[in-house]
Amino acid sequence: MAVALLFLFSPGTVSALCTVSTSPADFGSYNVLLPSAHDIVTSITVDCNETPPPDVTIAIGPSPNSGGFDPRQMKLASGSEFINYNLYTDSGRTQIWGDGSGSTFTLTDKVFRRAPWIATVYGRIPPEQNVSIGTYNETLTVTIVW
Repeated sequence: MAVALLFLFSPGTVSALCTVSTSPADFGSYNVLLPSAHDIVTSITVDCNETPPPDVTIAIGPSPNSGGFDPRQMKLASGSEFINYNLYTDSGRTQIWGDGSGSTFTLTDKVFRRAPWIATVYGRIPPEQNVSIGTYNETLTVTIVW
């Protein structure tokens, strides 16, 4: 799954220059017959080079395929099928990472100069989804606001 980046800047003077980078959320092979969820861990890194350290919020936009956050859906690259999945802010996979609307969560932290913030992303594909073999993907928007 590829992750696109979108930077949102507040009007007026920005007191810090921040950058964001992501690691792909690659779920690898999914076995439709397994009765357990298929989990992955990846990360989003935010680096700011100014002082005082800004408070930075990371949000992940809704699924372009499902139109929402629960579930997100990856689309079969060579077809019209979808597989449900989600991204979470916590290792227990109970807090859906989104834009803070509805029942979704964002993460906020202070980002110090020369000390990048590495935010962990927890992914899950629910078990026993009867889908065709192939490559499924989706592009999401990661937004940082400071």
